[in-house]
Amino acid sequence: MKGSKQRSFLKWAGGKFALIEPIVKQLPTGNRLVEPFVGAASVFLNTDYEHYWLNDINPDLIDVYRRLQSSPEQLIEATRPLFTAANNQADVYYQLRNEFNQSQAGLRRASLFIYFNRHGYNGLCRYNRSGGFNVPFGRYKRPYFPEQEMRAFAAKAHLATFTCLPFEQVFANVQSGDVVYCDPPYAPLSATASFTAYAGNGFSSDAQLKLAECANQCAKEQRSPVLISNHDLDSTRFWYQEASITELNVRRNISRNGNGRGKVKELLALYAIAE
Repeated sequence: MKGSKQRSFLKWAGGKFALIEPIVKQLPTGNRLVEPFVGAASVFLNTDYEHYWLNDINPDLIDVYRRLQSSPEQLIEATRPLFTAANNQADVYYQLRNEFNQSQAGLRRASLFIYFNRHGYNGLCRYNRSGGFNVPFGRYKRPYFPEQEMRAFAAKAHLATFTCLPFEQVFANVQSGDVVYCDPPYAPLSATASFTAYAGNGFSSDAQLKLAECANQCAKEQRSPVLISNHDLDSTRFWYQEASITELNVRRNISRNGNGRGKVKELLALYAIAE
């Protein structure tokens, strides 16, 4: 990582901007960084690999990234008019949300995705079981149009290949010389804290265990190291028992009331290549 940190153009629940330093410190060297759960892409923006494979199960997110890679000015100019005081009203927000949910992939849908990211509640990205975006209006005084951050992403995007695949398919195609960083949907801190509707489906305990198995196999058989972020819980310690664990303390708002602000224990699990 060189110079000052680069922020993502997206607000993102669980984004890794605040943890860039310890993540970069743990990431091994390699030719290509593979991210099966790229999210807001903070790790991509703040590392210096020659190539990147950036994957996410959310097709709207990957479509936005591909458009910033191929035609950034078109997307920026299509999004700019959405960031006005007239559009920062609840009734307009819900009209645009209905439009989005009736639309197909295209420039308009991509620009609305960025609009919702800045105007929706807490920058959440959530869909119902029918695939409808259902984040409520956020009531921000003056949502920020992230033009400079979009341009910074576009300037580096030529180094990346973007895909929308299940993480298992990504692991199946990891090659020797790759380094894998995984930021999956976090294991819930409690039964009521689960946030599982990111892409219209959940990320169960079985999926968490499958990810750990893929990571262990990737390091042992494909000879590519894997680093995973998650909450530091008994369950994650069990899943990652084959990895080396680094403990982290992260300040985060973990509930809707002020009493929920505090430090949350997280971990980095490194599956290294055996010498």
